[in-house]
Amino acid sequence: MKRYDLITPEGTRDLLFEECAAVRAVEERLQGIFKSKGYSEVITPGLEFYDVFDQKSRYFPQETMYKLCDNKGRLMVVRPDSTMPIARMAATRLQGQQLPIRLCYSQSIYRNKPVMRGRSDEFRQTGIELIGSGSARAELEILSNALEVLGSFETGGYRLELGHIGFFKSLVAKLGCGADKIESIRSLIEVKNYPALNDLLDDMGNNEVTRALKQLPRLFGGEEIFEAAAALDPGEDGMAALGELRGTYARLISMGYEGKITVDLGLVNRMDYYTGTVIKGYIEGCGDAVLSGGRYDGLLGEFGMELPAAGFAVNIDAVARTEMKTRSFRPGAADVIVFGEDGFEAAAAVYCKELISKGYKAEYAVCDSVDEAKKYAAAKGIVRLDIFSGNGVEELTVSC
Repeated sequence: MKRYDLITPEGTRDLLFEECAAVRAVEERLQGIFKSKGYSEVITPGLEFYDVFDQKSRYFPQETMYKLCDNKGRLMVVRPDSTMPIARMAATRLQGQQLPIRLCYSQSIYRNKPVMRGRSDEFRQTGIELIGSGSARAELEILSNALEVLGSFETGGYRLELGHIGFFKSLVAKLGCGADKIESIRSLIEVKNYPALNDLLDDMGNNEVTRALKQLPRLFGGEEIFEAAAALDPGEDGMAALGELRGTYARLISMGYEGKITVDLGLVNRMDYYTGTVIKGYIEGCGDAVLSGGRYDGLLGEFGMELPAAGFAVNIDAVARTEMKTRSFRPGAADVIVFGEDGFEAAAAVYCKELISKGYKAEYAVCDSVDEAKKYAAAKGIVRLDIFSGNGVEELTVSC
Protein backbone atom coordinates (compact mmCIF):
# COMPACT_ATOMS: atom_id res chain seq x y z
CA MET A 1 0.00 0.00 0.00
CA LYS A 2 1.40 3.36 -1.04
CA ARG A 3 1.98 5.87 1.75
CA TYR A 4 1.36 9.60 1.41
CA ASP A 5 2.91 10.79 4.66
CA LEU A 6 5.62 12.92 3.01
CA ILE A 7 3.50 14.97 0.59
CA THR A 8 0.49 17.27 0.80
CA PRO A 9 -2.81 16.45 -0.97
CA GLU A 10 -3.26 17.76 -4.50
CA GLY A 11 -4.37 21.37 -4.50
CA THR A 12 -2.72 22.17 -1.15
CA ARG A 13 0.74 23.27 -0.11
CA ASP A 14 2.85 24.17 2.90
CA LEU A 15 3.58 27.86 3.47
CA LEU A 16 7.01 28.75 4.81
CA PHE A 17 8.51 31.84 6.48
CA GLU A 18 8.29 34.59 3.84
CA GLU A 19 5.05 33.18 2.41
CA CYS A 20 3.44 33.20 5.86
CA ALA A 21 4.64 36.76 6.47
CA ALA A 22 3.17 37.90 3.14
CA VAL A 23 -0.20 36.26 3.82
CA ARG A 24 -0.41 37.78 7.31
CA ALA A 25 0.61 41.22 6.07
CA VAL A 26 -2.13 41.30 3.43
CA GLU A 27 -4.70 39.85 5.80
CA GLU A 28 -3.97 42.31 8.60
CA ARG A 29 -3.97 45.24 6.18
CA LEU A 30 -7.45 44.36 4.91
CA GLN A 31 -8.82 43.62 8.36
CA GLY A 32 -7.59 47.08 9.40
CA ILE A 33 -9.47 48.67 6.51
CA PHE A 34 -12.69 46.79 7.26
CA LYS A 35 -12.69 47.32 11.03
CA SER A 36 -11.97 51.04 10.62
CA LYS A 37 -15.28 51.23 8.71
CA GLY A 38 -17.37 49.55 11.39
CA TYR A 39 -17.21 45.92 10.25
CA SER A 40 -17.12 43.27 13.01
CA GLU A 41 -15.24 40.03 12.53
CA VAL A 42 -16.99 36.65 12.54
CA ILE A 43 -15.69 33.11 12.06
CA THR A 44 -17.82 30.26 10.76
CA PRO A 45 -17.07 26.55 11.30
CA GLY A 46 -14.73 24.77 8.93
CA LEU A 47 -17.36 22.02 8.80
CA GLU A 48 -20.95 22.72 7.79
CA PHE A 49 -23.93 20.50 7.13
CA TYR A 50 -24.35 19.76 3.42
CA ASP A 51 -27.85 21.28 3.61
CA VAL A 52 -26.35 24.79 4.02
CA PHE A 53 -25.14 24.59 0.42
CA ASP A 54 -28.07 22.58 -0.94
CA GLN A 55 -30.33 25.59 -1.38
CA LYS A 56 -32.38 26.74 -4.37
CA SER A 57 -29.49 29.04 -5.29
CA ARG A 58 -27.30 26.02 -5.82
CA TYR A 59 -23.88 27.13 -6.89
CA PHE A 60 -21.75 24.31 -5.62
CA PRO A 61 -22.21 21.00 -7.43
CA GLN A 62 -21.75 18.25 -4.90
CA GLU A 63 -18.70 16.88 -6.75
CA THR A 64 -16.83 20.12 -6.01
CA MET A 65 -17.25 19.83 -2.24
CA TYR A 66 -15.18 17.78 0.18
CA LYS A 67 -17.70 15.63 2.07
CA LEU A 68 -17.69 13.52 5.21
CA CYS A 69 -20.14 12.20 7.79
CA ASP A 70 -20.46 13.02 11.48
CA ASN A 71 -20.93 10.39 14.19
CA LYS A 72 -24.68 10.35 13.50
CA GLY A 73 -24.24 9.64 9.81
CA ARG A 74 -25.25 13.15 8.70
CA LEU A 75 -23.64 14.47 5.54
CA MET A 76 -21.23 17.35 6.09
CA VAL A 77 -18.87 19.37 3.91
CA VAL A 78 -15.62 21.22 4.45
CA ARG A 79 -16.50 24.90 3.96
CA PRO A 80 -16.38 25.71 0.18
CA ASP A 81 -17.60 29.31 0.56
CA SER A 82 -17.90 31.96 3.26
CA THR A 83 -20.97 33.92 2.16
CA MET A 84 -23.51 31.11 2.54
CA PRO A 85 -22.40 30.15 6.08
CA ILE A 86 -22.49 33.83 7.05
CA ALA A 87 -26.02 34.06 5.62
CA ARG A 88 -26.92 31.03 7.77
CA MET A 89 -25.32 32.68 10.80
CA ALA A 90 -27.08 36.00 10.24
CA ALA A 91 -30.47 34.34 9.83
CA THR A 92 -30.11 32.26 13.00
CA ARG A 93 -27.81 34.16 15.38
CA LEU A 94 -28.20 37.82 14.46
CA GLN A 95 -31.96 38.26 14.41
CA GLY A 96 -33.00 41.48 16.10
CA GLN A 97 -29.68 43.22 15.42
CA GLN A 98 -29.74 46.84 14.29
CA LEU A 99 -29.66 46.96 10.52
CA PRO A 100 -27.57 47.09 8.48
CA ILE A 101 -25.21 44.47 9.87
CA ARG A 102 -21.56 44.86 8.85
CA LEU A 103 -19.51 41.67 9.03
CA CYS A 104 -15.97 40.83 8.00
CA TYR A 105 -14.08 37.53 8.01
CA SER A 106 -10.78 35.88 7.24
CA GLN A 107 -10.81 32.12 6.82
CA SER A 108 -9.89 29.30 4.48
CA ILE A 109 -12.26 27.68 1.99
CA TYR A 110 -11.94 24.33 0.24
CA ARG A 111 -13.09 23.41 -3.25
CA ASN A 112 -12.40 20.21 -5.15
CA LYS A 113 -11.60 21.11 -8.77
CA PRO A 114 -10.25 17.91 -10.34
CA VAL A 115 -10.25 19.19 -13.93
CA MET A 116 -7.93 22.12 -13.19
CA ARG A 117 -4.20 21.50 -13.16
CA GLY A 118 -2.15 23.61 -10.82
CA ARG A 119 -5.31 24.39 -8.89
CA SER A 120 -5.61 25.50 -5.30
CA ASP A 121 -8.24 23.50 -3.47
CA GLU A 122 -7.47 25.37 -0.25
CA PHE A 123 -7.08 29.13 -0.16
CA ARG A 124 -7.60 31.93 2.32
CA GLN A 125 -10.29 34.54 1.86
CA THR A 126 -10.83 37.87 3.56
CA GLY A 127 -14.01 39.75 2.85
CA ILE A 128 -17.03 41.74 4.00
CA GLU A 129 -20.80 41.35 3.97
CA LEU A 130 -23.23 44.28 4.35
CA ILE A 131 -26.58 42.80 5.35
CA GLY A 132 -29.94 44.54 5.61
CA SER A 133 -29.79 47.39 3.10
CA GLY A 134 -30.81 47.28 -0.54
CA SER A 135 -30.08 50.95 -1.16
CA ALA A 136 -27.75 52.39 -3.75
CA ARG A 137 -25.74 53.83 -0.86
CA ALA A 138 -25.05 50.34 0.50
CA GLU A 139 -23.89 49.20 -2.91
CA LEU A 140 -21.67 52.27 -3.22
CA GLU A 141 -20.08 51.42 0.14
CA ILE A 142 -19.27 47.87 -0.98
CA LEU A 143 -17.85 48.99 -4.33
CA SER A 144 -15.79 51.86 -2.90
CA ASN A 145 -14.39 49.46 -0.30
CA ALA A 146 -13.48 47.02 -3.07
CA LEU A 147 -11.63 49.76 -4.94
CA GLU A 148 -9.85 50.90 -1.78
CA VAL A 149 -8.76 47.31 -1.12
CA LEU A 150 -7.42 46.87 -4.65
CA GLY A 151 -5.55 50.17 -4.35
CA SER A 152 -3.94 49.01 -1.09
CA PHE A 153 -2.08 46.14 -2.74
CA GLU A 154 1.60 46.81 -3.41
CA THR A 155 1.52 45.50 -6.97
CA GLY A 156 1.14 48.58 -9.13
CA GLY A 157 -2.03 48.91 -11.18
CA TYR A 158 -5.46 47.48 -10.55
CA ARG A 159 -8.83 47.25 -12.26
CA LEU A 160 -12.40 46.60 -11.14
CA GLU A 161 -14.80 44.97 -13.58
CA LEU A 162 -18.42 45.95 -13.09
CA GLY A 163 -21.41 44.02 -14.39
CA HIS A 164 -25.06 43.28 -13.61
CA ILE A 165 -26.39 39.73 -13.55
CA GLY A 166 -29.90 41.05 -14.24
CA PHE A 167 -29.00 41.90 -17.83
CA PHE A 168 -27.98 38.30 -18.59
CA LYS A 169 -31.00 36.88 -16.75
CA SER A 170 -33.37 39.12 -18.69
CA LEU A 171 -32.06 37.71 -21.97
CA VAL A 172 -31.98 34.01 -21.09
CA ALA A 173 -35.49 34.28 -19.62
CA LYS A 174 -36.73 34.86 -23.18
CA LEU A 175 -35.17 31.64 -24.44
CA GLY A 176 -37.50 29.35 -22.53
CA CYS A 177 -34.82 26.66 -22.17
CA GLY A 178 -33.83 24.51 -19.20
CA ALA A 179 -31.38 25.26 -16.42
CA ASP A 180 -28.66 23.02 -17.88
CA LYS A 181 -28.73 24.87 -21.22
CA ILE A 182 -28.66 28.25 -19.45
CA GLU A 183 -25.67 27.12 -17.40
CA SER A 184 -23.84 26.07 -20.59
CA ILE A 185 -24.49 29.51 -22.11
CA ARG A 186 -23.40 31.25 -18.91
CA SER A 187 -20.14 29.33 -18.61
CA LEU A 188 -19.19 30.02 -22.25
CA ILE A 189 -19.92 33.73 -21.85
CA GLU A 190 -17.90 33.85 -18.63
CA VAL A 191 -14.76 32.46 -20.27
CA LYS A 192 -15.46 34.38 -23.51
CA ASN A 193 -15.38 31.24 -25.64
CA TYR A 194 -16.86 32.84 -28.76
CA PRO A 195 -16.76 29.84 -31.14
CA ALA A 196 -18.41 27.41 -28.73
CA LEU A 197 -20.98 30.00 -27.68
CA ASN A 198 -21.90 30.73 -31.29
CA ASP A 199 -22.27 27.03 -32.08
CA LEU A 200 -24.50 26.46 -29.06
CA LEU A 201 -26.73 29.45 -29.82
CA ASP A 202 -26.91 28.62 -33.54
CA ASP A 203 -28.55 25.34 -32.57
CA MET A 204 -31.22 27.36 -30.75
CA GLY A 205 -32.15 29.42 -33.77
CA ASN A 206 -31.37 32.82 -35.23
CA ASN A 207 -33.42 35.39 -33.35
CA GLU A 208 -32.92 38.65 -31.48
CA VAL A 209 -32.22 36.87 -28.18
CA THR A 210 -29.53 34.51 -29.50
CA ARG A 211 -27.95 37.37 -31.44
CA ALA A 212 -27.88 39.49 -28.27
CA LEU A 213 -26.34 36.67 -26.20
CA LYS A 214 -23.61 36.26 -28.81
CA GLN A 215 -22.69 39.91 -28.27
CA LEU A 216 -22.59 39.70 -24.47
CA PRO A 217 -18.89 38.70 -24.10
CA ARG A 218 -17.96 41.63 -26.36
CA LEU A 219 -19.77 44.23 -24.23
CA PHE A 220 -16.61 45.17 -22.41
CA GLY A 221 -15.27 48.71 -22.04
CA GLY A 222 -16.34 52.10 -20.78
CA GLU A 223 -19.32 54.47 -21.05
CA GLU A 224 -19.98 53.40 -24.65
CA ILE A 225 -21.07 49.92 -23.51
CA PHE A 226 -24.39 51.20 -22.15
CA GLU A 227 -25.59 52.44 -25.54
CA ALA A 228 -24.41 49.26 -27.27
CA ALA A 229 -26.24 47.11 -24.70
CA ALA A 230 -29.47 49.14 -24.94
CA ALA A 231 -29.45 48.59 -28.72
CA LEU A 232 -29.81 44.83 -28.09
CA ASP A 233 -33.40 45.38 -26.89
CA PRO A 234 -33.03 43.43 -23.62
CA GLY A 235 -36.59 44.11 -22.48
CA GLU A 236 -37.92 46.03 -19.49
CA ASP A 237 -35.95 44.07 -16.88
CA GLY A 238 -32.77 44.29 -18.91
CA MET A 239 -33.11 48.04 -19.35
CA ALA A 240 -33.74 48.43 -15.62
CA ALA A 241 -30.55 46.50 -14.84
CA LEU A 242 -28.66 48.59 -17.37
CA GLY A 243 -29.93 51.84 -15.85
CA GLU A 244 -28.97 50.71 -12.37
CA LEU A 245 -25.49 49.76 -13.55
CA ARG A 246 -25.06 53.05 -15.38
CA GLY A 247 -25.88 54.99 -12.23
CA THR A 248 -23.40 52.95 -10.21
CA TYR A 249 -20.70 53.47 -12.80
CA ALA A 250 -21.29 57.24 -12.85
CA ARG A 251 -21.04 57.49 -9.05
CA LEU A 252 -17.74 55.63 -8.97
CA ILE A 253 -16.30 57.76 -11.75
CA SER A 254 -17.31 60.87 -9.81
CA MET A 255 -15.24 59.56 -6.87
CA GLY A 256 -12.07 59.75 -8.96
CA TYR A 257 -11.85 56.14 -10.19
CA GLU A 258 -11.88 56.93 -13.91
CA GLY A 259 -9.50 54.55 -15.68
CA LYS A 260 -9.82 51.97 -12.91
CA ILE A 261 -13.30 50.66 -13.76
CA THR A 262 -14.38 48.58 -16.73
CA VAL A 263 -17.97 47.74 -17.57
CA ASP A 264 -18.33 44.05 -18.48
CA LEU A 265 -21.80 42.72 -19.25
CA GLY A 266 -20.19 39.34 -19.91
CA LEU A 267 -19.42 39.17 -16.18
CA VAL A 268 -21.88 36.42 -15.30
CA ASN A 269 -20.57 34.82 -12.11
CA ARG A 270 -21.62 31.24 -11.58
CA MET A 271 -22.88 32.05 -8.08
CA ASP A 272 -26.60 31.74 -8.71
CA TYR A 273 -27.40 33.70 -5.58
CA TYR A 274 -26.26 37.00 -7.13
CA THR A 275 -29.22 39.21 -8.03
CA GLY A 276 -27.74 42.54 -9.16
CA THR A 277 -24.33 44.15 -9.50
CA VAL A 278 -21.42 41.73 -9.77
CA ILE A 279 -17.74 42.62 -9.58
CA LYS A 280 -14.30 41.17 -10.17
CA GLY A 281 -11.03 42.80 -9.24
CA TYR A 282 -7.62 42.37 -10.88
CA ILE A 283 -4.13 43.50 -9.92
CA GLU A 284 -0.97 43.88 -11.95
CA GLY A 285 1.12 40.73 -11.99
CA CYS A 286 -1.74 38.27 -11.45
CA GLY A 287 -3.72 36.85 -14.35
CA ASP A 288 -6.71 35.68 -12.33
CA ALA A 289 -9.24 37.77 -10.44
CA VAL A 290 -8.21 38.33 -6.81
CA LEU A 291 -11.52 39.89 -5.72
CA SER A 292 -15.10 38.93 -6.51
CA GLY A 293 -18.55 39.63 -5.16
CA GLY A 294 -21.79 41.47 -5.71
CA ARG A 295 -25.36 41.87 -4.53
CA TYR A 296 -27.34 38.82 -3.35
CA ASP A 297 -30.76 39.94 -2.16
CA GLY A 298 -32.41 36.51 -2.11
CA LEU A 299 -29.88 34.34 -0.29
CA LEU A 300 -30.79 35.12 3.33
CA GLY A 301 -34.43 34.43 2.52
CA GLU A 302 -33.50 30.81 1.85
CA PHE A 303 -32.43 30.63 5.50
CA GLY A 304 -35.67 32.24 6.69
CA MET A 305 -34.57 35.88 6.96
CA GLU A 306 -35.65 38.09 4.05
CA LEU A 307 -32.91 40.71 3.88
CA PRO A 308 -30.94 42.27 1.01
CA ALA A 309 -27.17 41.96 1.16
CA ALA A 310 -23.96 42.61 -0.74
CA GLY A 311 -20.29 41.83 -0.25
CA PHE A 312 -17.03 40.64 -1.71
CA ALA A 313 -14.12 38.34 -0.93
CA VAL A 314 -10.39 38.62 -1.63
CA ASN A 315 -8.12 35.68 -2.43
CA ILE A 316 -5.38 36.45 0.08
CA ASP A 317 -3.02 33.73 -1.16
CA ALA A 318 -3.08 35.09 -4.73
CA VAL A 319 -2.44 38.65 -3.56
CA ALA A 320 0.40 37.55 -1.27
CA ARG A 321 2.13 35.61 -4.07
CA THR A 322 1.86 38.64 -6.34
CA GLU A 323 3.19 41.09 -3.75
CA MET A 324 6.16 38.80 -3.11
CA LYS A 325 7.29 39.44 -6.70
CA THR A 326 7.96 43.10 -5.99
CA ARG A 327 8.90 43.29 -2.29
CA SER A 328 10.54 41.16 0.37
CA PHE A 329 8.67 39.69 3.30
CA ARG A 330 11.70 37.84 4.62
CA PRO A 331 11.59 37.85 8.42
CA GLY A 332 14.49 39.84 9.89
CA ALA A 333 17.09 38.28 12.17
CA ALA A 334 16.82 38.67 15.92
CA ASP A 335 18.52 41.71 17.45
CA VAL A 336 20.25 39.64 20.08
CA ILE A 337 20.75 36.06 21.18
CA VAL A 338 21.16 35.27 24.89
CA PHE A 339 23.34 32.40 26.15
CA GLY A 340 23.35 31.28 29.77
CA GLU A 341 26.53 29.74 31.17
CA ASP A 342 26.17 26.49 33.12
CA GLY A 343 24.14 27.17 36.24
CA PHE A 344 22.70 30.42 34.83
CA GLU A 345 20.33 29.02 32.21
CA ALA A 346 17.18 30.11 34.05
CA ALA A 347 18.57 33.56 34.84
CA ALA A 348 19.48 33.98 31.17
CA ALA A 349 15.90 33.09 30.19
CA VAL A 350 14.58 35.78 32.54
CA TYR A 351 17.05 38.29 31.08
CA CYS A 352 15.90 37.35 27.56
CA LYS A 353 12.29 38.12 28.54
CA GLU A 354 13.40 41.50 29.90
CA LEU A 355 15.02 42.36 26.56
CA ILE A 356 11.84 41.40 24.73
CA SER A 357 9.77 43.61 27.06
CA LYS A 358 12.03 46.53 26.08
CA GLY A 359 11.27 46.03 22.40
CA TYR A 360 14.15 43.80 21.34
CA LYS A 361 13.68 40.76 19.18
CA ALA A 362 15.64 38.28 21.29
CA GLU A 363 16.35 34.56 20.96
CA TYR A 364 17.29 32.28 23.83
CA ALA A 365 20.30 30.15 22.90
CA VAL A 366 19.78 26.40 23.35
CA CYS A 367 23.38 25.64 22.34
CA ASP A 368 25.73 23.81 24.73
CA SER A 369 28.63 26.26 24.47
CA VAL A 370 29.49 29.87 23.66
CA ASP A 371 31.30 28.78 20.49
CA GLU A 372 28.20 26.98 19.25
CA ALA A 373 26.09 30.03 20.06
CA LYS A 374 28.50 32.22 18.06
CA LYS A 375 28.32 29.90 15.03
CA TYR A 376 24.54 29.80 15.21
CA ALA A 377 24.31 33.60 15.49
CA ALA A 378 26.65 34.09 12.52
CA ALA A 379 24.62 31.67 10.39
CA LYS A 380 21.34 33.42 11.29
CA GLY A 381 22.69 36.96 10.87
CA ILE A 382 22.36 37.87 14.55
CA VAL A 383 25.08 40.44 15.29
CA ARG A 384 24.84 40.57 19.09
CA LEU A 385 25.46 37.77 21.60
CA ASP A 386 24.77 38.39 25.30
CA ILE A 387 26.42 35.88 27.65
CA PHE A 388 24.85 35.63 31.10
CA SER A 389 27.13 34.31 33.85
CA GLY A 390 28.08 34.92 37.48
CA ASN A 391 29.84 38.08 36.40
CA GLY A 392 26.64 39.53 34.89
CA VAL A 393 26.09 40.07 31.17
CA GLU A 394 28.87 40.19 28.62
CA GLU A 395 27.88 41.65 25.26
CA LEU A 396 29.74 40.38 22.16
CA THR A 397 29.56 41.46 18.54
CA VAL A 398 29.24 38.57 16.10
CA SER A 399 30.75 38.69 12.60
CA CYS A 400 28.14 37.39 10.16
